[in-house]
Amino acid sequence: MFRLSRIVTLTALLSSAAMFSNALLASTPALEQAVNSPHRTAEFTKRDQYRNPAATLHFFEVTPQSTVVEVSPGAGWYTEILAPLLADQGKYYAAHFPANASGYGQRSRAAFLEKLAADPRYAKVQVTEFAPTPGVTIAPAGSADVVLTFRNLHNWYIAGGEDAMLTAFTHFYTALKPGGVLGVVEHRLPEAQSNTEWTRSGYMPQSLAVSLAEKAGFVLDSTSEINANPKDTADHPSGVWTLPPSLRLGDVDREKYLAIGESDRMTLKFRKPLN
Repeated sequence: MFRLSRIVTLTALLSSAAMFSNALLASTPALEQAVNSPHRTAEFTKRDQYRNPAATLHFFEVTPQSTVVEVSPGAGWYTEILAPLLADQGKYYAAHFPANASGYGQRSRAAFLEKLAADPRYAKVQVTEFAPTPGVTIAPAGSADVVLTFRNLHNWYIAGGEDAMLTAFTHFYTALKPGGVLGVVEHRLPEAQSNTEWTRSGYMPQSLAVSLAEKAGFVLDSTSEINANPKDTADHPSGVWTLPPSLRLGDVDREKYLAIGESDRMTLKFRKPLN
């Protein structure tokens, strides 16, 4: 019985993988079209060379039919790609700062809502709430095919350490369907530097990100070097914000940091187990 159960499960997984592979191949032109849309903000498109959106979303198994939750979408960089891509056959949840946020969070959410209201292409975006604390709902439980978060782990770590990150991962796990994908992109700290004072640098050890995701119940499916930058040493006077686009040091060594480009980033694909 045990062997038969395993065979049935394996057969189901292989069948599911084959169907997904076909759907993903079919989605590639749609992804390219969304990324190359003339409606995207010009300043945003300049960062494509560092963020590699088409390849990244392809790796995270996003198709036009997906239900996707983007956590902490900020000013809407990925929203400009995901909302049109998912408008007809999929669903896009933007889990922004809570409605009762104050200060920066309040201003950021308000600007995001204003952006959505100004363009009918965003009419189907469903804005929810996220904070790395208990009691928020980023999407209905078990509804999402993919949950995405881009360069946010360090913020949660700075705010509340490992507990905040684990709470965040738990929210993602709850929102995903069994077999669903969690896609994480984050500024990567070399493991050799994990014994330094890195906690406010904006970088994160990949081993820590993986261990906390696994503690929340995820399985690491695969990793990619799509967003790697070997020029980045992750050791800068003002942390990751020394590099573009922030260039926090202003004109000090500006050309040096422009030559490095944006940060070296881990790209991790986790999966919620089927049972």
